[in-house]
Amino acid sequence: MINKILISACLMGFKVRYNGSDKAKVTDKLSQWQQEKRLVVHCPELAAGLTIPRPPAEIMSGDGNEVMRGRARIIENSGRDVTEHYQLAAWLALRAAQESGCRAALLTDGSPTCGSQNIYDGSFNNIRKSGMGVAASLLARHGIAVFSEEQLPELILWIEEREGNSFSG
Repeated sequence: MINKILISACLMGFKVRYNGSDKAKVTDKLSQWQQEKRLVVHCPELAAGLTIPRPPAEIMSGDGNEVMRGRARIIENSGRDVTEHYQLAAWLALRAAQESGCRAALLTDGSPTCGSQNIYDGSFNNIRKSGMGVAASLLARHGIAVFSEEQLPELILWIEEREGNSFSG
């Protein structure tokens, strides 16, 4: 059985980030997985109706887990509270993963939605802190293994361990 992977659309070259850019990380391995129909390409923020471009947003006084529990907020650099949009984005990512049978996710680090290793600290000064975004934390809480784009080798190993075979690339 192949393990399906939810992947941030921006990592696959789609220009869906807040500033209209991508964060393309398309490697031979990701191309192979895409051909195997293993990847579920998804942008939680677009799914939730956020626009491109959109103002930068950061989590204030917490992380994604605290946002999902109503204990922290996501604010745009204009001061607008967009917490509910990002909470919806997280739920839509979980639904996409579950409906597609994803057991892992490869997400864009730093994002208030997809950050899995770190997020911005809420100061809008380009300072990162350890923590997860809203979608990453919700996916993890529901048993989906979450990896950042910098953890592709770890994801490859995770897949190999579960499928009992070795990949090249």
